[in-house]
Amino acid sequence: PAGFVVFSFTSVVDLLISLEEDGYISGFMEVYVREGEPYLRTAHGIMICYWDGIVHYGLYLAMIAAIGQRKSYRNLGLFWLGSLMMSIVVFLLGNLIGTGVRRGAQLHVQPLLIPPGCLHPPVCPAGRGAKNTAFSLSQVAEEQRKHLYQRPQDMGLVLLLLLTAAFTFFRGLV
Repeated sequence: PAGFVVFSFTSVVDLLISLEEDGYISGFMEVYVREGEPYLRTAHGIMICYWDGIVHYGLYLAMIAAIGQRKSYRNLGLFWLGSLMMSIVVFLLGNLIGTGVRRGAQLHVQPLLIPPGCLHPPVCPAGRGAKNTAFSLSQVAEEQRKHLYQRPQDMGLVLLLLLTAAFTFFRGLV
């Protein structure tokens, strides 16, 4: 939970940057953006700040609430981690291909150090938590024998993966 508090703070900072760049507020982040991370003034940078300030901040609050209620936050955490990694990969590649990594870049490398194990929910007390969804080996083998077009969820996942890969490749080229 302490890590989420730190990341929540950076999300609020990103929201302030985007609001200032769009002219809704003034005087909060001018020096930081001008001296530390001027790329945030681009359309891509502002949208990254809005995404982090709204979506990631909401995810942090939802994960903190789930932890407080002793509920699983794994799905939220996986969505957050995937979104964060996609943003960081594009950011780092852009900096390395462009003018080199700037001073503010070390702030964006910190989430890469998060162990994936932190997304596993704490052990729930007896009687609480997810229901047991174990499948037998024969059930799994039978489902895997079907063709991909006979498994609509898997087909959707493959299509989504291909679209995401194409979008990431396009973002990298831009």
